[in-house]
Amino acid sequence: MSCTCVDTKIETLGDPKIPSPIQQDYKETCSQSFISDTDRVLIDVDPNHINMMCKKNQPLPSFELAGPRRKIYFDPSKLRCAVVTCGGLCPGLNDIIRAIFLELYYRYGVKNIYGIKYGIQGFIPEYGHDIIELTPELVVNILDMGGSILGSSRGAQNVEAVVDALERMNIGILFMIGGDGTLMAATQIGNAVTKRNLKTSVVCIPKTIDNDIYMVSRSFGFQTAVEVATRAIKGAHNEAEGYPKGIGLIKLMGRHSGFIAATAALAQQDANFVLIPEVDFNLEGPDGFLSALDKRLKQRGHAVIVVAEGAGQNFFKTVNGERDASGNIKLKDIGLFLKDRIISHFKAKGIEVSLKYIDPSYMIRSLPANANDSVFCGFLGRDAVHAGMTGKTKLLIGRWNERFVHVPLSSSAGKRKQVDPNGKLWQTVLESTGQGLLKNNIDTRRL
Repeated sequence: MSCTCVDTKIETLGDPKIPSPIQQDYKETCSQSFISDTDRVLIDVDPNHINMMCKKNQPLPSFELAGPRRKIYFDPSKLRCAVVTCGGLCPGLNDIIRAIFLELYYRYGVKNIYGIKYGIQGFIPEYGHDIIELTPELVVNILDMGGSILGSSRGAQNVEAVVDALERMNIGILFMIGGDGTLMAATQIGNAVTKRNLKTSVVCIPKTIDNDIYMVSRSFGFQTAVEVATRAIKGAHNEAEGYPKGIGLIKLMGRHSGFIAATAALAQQDANFVLIPEVDFNLEGPDGFLSALDKRLKQRGHAVIVVAEGAGQNFFKTVNGERDASGNIKLKDIGLFLKDRIISHFKAKGIEVSLKYIDPSYMIRSLPANANDSVFCGFLGRDAVHAGMTGKTKLLIGRWNERFVHVPLSSSAGKRKQVDPNGKLWQTVLESTGQGLLKNNIDTRRL
């Protein structure tokens, strides 16, 4: 990634002129709690890159630091806000909703806060979804609940119809919680709002259990997913050890990025093979996966395999245009495919194996956030409110270089972060598993 190409300018609806109501909270504590737009976080902290750019008299690319400002744009007494959760479920959604509400309601004094039911569908009258008025009583106990109290949905909706709804409801700040598809939708909504010259701020909190949002070092729900995935790996290991020629096969989330599979394998070092979308492997051949699995069973009598859902898609014949409601390419089930191929491989060799297949994906997605993720969600939600109240728009709140920052949607939407096959994470996985490259000199034919 070339950091010199990253656009870091944050759009605003206008000059913030209203003294922030939270100044009273800070008066007796610490005046330094307020953030200025001149407070920045460097994108690239590599000393060699910094020195090189300094020698060329080039400015160092940086993000705005997130946090409360002394002046705000919206009058809290007249402001109406909306919160919507989109796409797949993820641990921490209710934590984000609660943090946004509490910051708006108690710190800024905003009393008109609405929850949009079932994702972007909730804006479209034809669906008939009710709008929820968020209250302290409604959000007080939602931290222990999985899923989202607002529900969710997938699929594109008419952007102009969404903006019509925002205009009818007189929404000043729209908080959108979702993944890459949501970030792209938010960009379109923000552009339509600008075209109509409406005073509506669009602020996103990036959601992806896969941790693959571009220009965001960590997304909420990821640590919960890794924690639960490690239990699945441990269970698979116990099952594999408990039977002759035992094999534990676990499929984890990760459509295009293998961060959960790689990180969970390092957290619970019982995996002997980790397969991710970023790294191709062969099934057949002397150095392919099945041959390596054969050797592992001969040497140790059991094996544990972790596969990300997007791995090995090259083994399937695909039909162009096969996409889900969110526009994602429909993935074939690599877990069941590997299960069948492993069993048939050893059956052809006259070897009986005991294979246990585990897919904890939907259980993980709908769980409440763990303690670490819950704290993280609190920071994201509150900083989203600070940004929106200041009139900033078309941005997401992200974590970068250990600080919370404002990232323009244009710098992140439509792009993806992936595991670097030559980076430390994947190289450590290879060291931990000892699996090798699982590649032949000549690729075997696709099925």
